[in-house]
Amino acid sequence: MQATTVTSKGQVTIPLEIRQQLGVSRGSKIEFTLVGDHVELRVKEAFKPVSCSGFAMLKSKRSAVPVDFDPAELLSNDRA
Repeated sequence: MQATTVTSKGQVTIPLEIRQQLGVSRGSKIEFTLVGDHVELRVKEAFKPVSCSGFAMLKSKRSAVPVDFDPAELLSNDRA
């Protein structure tokens, strides 16, 4: 059994090994239930990590470049 200290805000750190076993990470929802003289902790909703590719994570205010855009055409048009 592992022990931890309660902060002034009533927060505790769940030990790493337990977080890993339960799949708990930042953003996970935890449920506490008082059972007699102890508290039970249940993972209500494990946080789903974002795809590691990062596709579509960033948004830009710039307009999109057309798929058929060819920068070489800009050079050829300037010389004509």
